[in-house]
Amino acid sequence: MISKRILLVSLMVFFTLSSFSQALDSLKERFKKEKNDSIKFDILLKLSKAAEFQDYALARRYAEEAMELAKKINTNWSKSTIYLRLAFLETMRGDYAEALRYDMECVKIHTVTKDSASLSLALSDVGADYRDLGEFEEGYFYLTQGYQMARTHQKVPSYDDSLVMSICLHNIGTIFTELRQFDIALSHLQASAKISEDINDPEGAPYSHDEIGDLYRLKGDYNQSEKNLLLALKEAHQLKIRFLIPRIHTHLAGLYLEKKDFKNSLVYYDSVNEHQKKINNRFGMAECDLGKGKVMARSGNFNEALDLYEKSLETAKELNARNLALACYKEMASLYEIRNDYANSLLYLKQHDALRDSIFSGAAMEKLFLNQKKFEVENKNTEIAALSKEKTEQSSEIKRQELVTNILVIAVALTGFLLLTVYRSGQRRKRINGLLLEHQEEIKKRSIELEQLNQVKDKFFSIISHDLRSPMNALSGTLDLLEQKNISQAEFSEVSKNLRTQFNHTRTLINNLLNWTLLQMDKLTIQPEKVVLHSKVEESFATLKMLYTKDIQMENKVNENVVAFADPNIVNLVLRNLILNAVKFTESGGHIWIDSKESDNEIIVSVSDNGIGIRPEVREVLFEKTSGYSTRGTANEKGTGLGLILCKEFVEKNGGRIWLESEIGKGTSFYFTLPKA
Repeated sequence: MISKRILLVSLMVFFTLSSFSQALDSLKERFKKEKNDSIKFDILLKLSKAAEFQDYALARRYAEEAMELAKKINTNWSKSTIYLRLAFLETMRGDYAEALRYDMECVKIHTVTKDSASLSLALSDVGADYRDLGEFEEGYFYLTQGYQMARTHQKVPSYDDSLVMSICLHNIGTIFTELRQFDIALSHLQASAKISEDINDPEGAPYSHDEIGDLYRLKGDYNQSEKNLLLALKEAHQLKIRFLIPRIHTHLAGLYLEKKDFKNSLVYYDSVNEHQKKINNRFGMAECDLGKGKVMARSGNFNEALDLYEKSLETAKELNARNLALACYKEMASLYEIRNDYANSLLYLKQHDALRDSIFSGAAMEKLFLNQKKFEVENKNTEIAALSKEKTEQSSEIKRQELVTNILVIAVALTGFLLLTVYRSGQRRKRINGLLLEHQEEIKKRSIELEQLNQVKDKFFSIISHDLRSPMNALSGTLDLLEQKNISQAEFSEVSKNLRTQFNHTRTLINNLLNWTLLQMDKLTIQPEKVVLHSKVEESFATLKMLYTKDIQMENKVNENVVAFADPNIVNLVLRNLILNAVKFTESGGHIWIDSKESDNEIIVSVSDNGIGIRPEVREVLFEKTSGYSTRGTANEKGTGLGLILCKEFVEKNGGRIWLESEIGKGTSFYFTLPKA
């Protein structure tokens, strides 16, 4: 991603390849003869700028020599100038974290010197660095700060202030492009282009067309993308913006890659590569290798793609170009995955994640400085002058119309006071009436809730007093018979079977009561995780088959690869209650099956049976707290109506829905949803 700030940093550099050596020789001769350190520093900067598009290493060497001179000169101007130059060179080779470090130094200097014009540009550069690092929130913050400072620097923004405003809006647009907020991005890019047009900045148009073209590529509107990119290329050639042309070629190569026009994609990547070779820009060549590798991978030439990826990665490591290395790791992980080499794919994916974390944590420390600063850039003298002028004009007008004005003021004041009093009284009454209505509605709502809670309380006290007492009485009677030895083996077997049924019913009841109590007391914490639904269904079947004597076929139709994101305890509870309900209302020899279906971002689970079905009037009240509807099963099994109420509350607690479909004599299907993993 290219930062539009290059427009400011390299505004005066338009050396052609043919005049490169001549220009350098002339500057070097001047440097040898010069004795003044400040002038030598300026010559070194010009040498660095002259070489940046011809020989990056040479441009870097001159900048480092200028850095040593800046330390010797020890002025704010020399230090901020060389930091700006070094930040630009780091941006050229893709080390945005290092560029951020230098730009932060510029911000510190301009904050101390209170140079608002330079500070607004430095803030813009910091925002661009954070944008290039993927720290979009921080980038947006600094870009908006730079924009506001440039806008309020003078009452009427100067050309330089307007240019900074245009750059900030352009880079904000690129942030929203990366976030795929295309409408917002387009509005910022168009606003930036409008400012450039208003101040007659011809270089604003190709930058805007280039970024808008890439935006349309990401949107999938390839015709608009090609139209804007070709227009940007034409404008850049006309204006001889040499550092923008390779970037447009790169975007065109990416566009044709998306269109699967691999031939044209390679043509543009080769064009960029040739340009980078001429200026010895190893970063640019490595970026081209990465792009060509993508073309090879999409074409099925995996070996060639891997060679290009490895070559690009090797250069990125040598240059400490971490963003480029990050992209290489991602593509290599994807390539190995396509080749089913999952070990290498995982290796490069881990390296990608580790490098990403390193970049962001390193940049985070640099953000602390500006967070402690409060900018005070308002022009107090201008405000005072404007207020004084306004006061003088008002005083003159008052003197000319003093009598009439005083009368009118008094009349208007009295009228206004009366109107205000009436208005405020009406507003007060309206607010009070509104509050009373809200209070009445709240009381009515609470009254209904309390009535429902009382009904629920009565229902569950009834369950506890009756359903828990019956099995205890049965067990006590059986123990008395055993103690008196008044029961035969056959009778004992029949009694044991009945006791077991009552025990299973009681255990289910107690578990449901405990879960319902936790839910009502808001003590239940939902802890979602990845849940393999097939395994959960198998576990539920295995557990419940041991508890009931009915001969019912249970079938698990859930695909083994279906994974939900839910609390496993909730899934267990819902499955077991729905299975128990199906067992209860299915005759011996019947069939129960569980299936699942994926839809959008959720999984729909169904628990079905071929039992006796549910009447329409019963379906409407099954899930209501206050109904507590229950009936005996096909083998005279008892129930409380609590299980389905719990299912509804727990499913909704997990962010899902529950419903049923039933036909009398043919069976019932309960459905509930879970989020996808």
